[in-house]
Amino acid sequence: MGICQGCHAGCCRSFAIPLTGADIITLERETGKTFWDFGCRWEDPEGSIAADYAPHFYFQDEPQTPFVICLKHEQSRIFKKSTCCSFLKETPPDKDHPLGQSQCGIYHARPSACRVFPTKFDVDNELPIIHPVPEYGREDHQPEFKLCPRQWTPADVDPINGTSDLIIARYEARFFKQIAKLWNRKVGPWSVFPDFVRNVYQNRVQPISEESFADEEPYVLKMSAYDAQKRRCA
Repeated sequence: MGICQGCHAGCCRSFAIPLTGADIITLERETGKTFWDFGCRWEDPEGSIAADYAPHFYFQDEPQTPFVICLKHEQSRIFKKSTCCSFLKETPPDKDHPLGQSQCGIYHARPSACRVFPTKFDVDNELPIIHPVPEYGREDHQPEFKLCPRQWTPADVDPINGTSDLIIARYEARFFKQIAKLWNRKVGPWSVFPDFVRNVYQNRVQPISEESFADEEPYVLKMSAYDAQKRRCA
């Protein structure tokens, strides 16, 4: 976990964590919970949660309100006047850790937004870059909202997994935006939203007909031919 080791998890306390449909399906599979156990909708009239990453969804009960689908927050056991991600495992403060040490309870199944923090793709050449992290995650500069103990460096980001996570996050975010467009064309009730998402992802992989493949040599044969040519030249 590198820089996150021993942290009190100020990011998990400061931010509403947007979910993609892929995040929802993954969390249901890995935790055995349903969407209603961990998911919620956050009002986002100013777009501060969605930013350039998450789409807005609208629902029949509040058709004028833009919502972002996020992880639930619950009352913090350590900082009584604040909330934190419902999956955060909190530990009490001690002499060496005055804000405690908290850990992600779903680290290996955590949402893409968590995986890529605080990196993004550079616009010009699409290399991963590290976005500066502010000292606090909220304007209310309470200790629990203090973020990383230092600025991130390239050594804190795996050059392979970090890039892969960014690629997946970008793809899934774009796909979820298409789902939002589909949903918002005919706004439905909040109660059926999880079923709608599951249905979309259950049908995401589509077969291809033999007719549409008739004029093209199958990719596996092309690769076999390439391998044979390569062996002849060796």
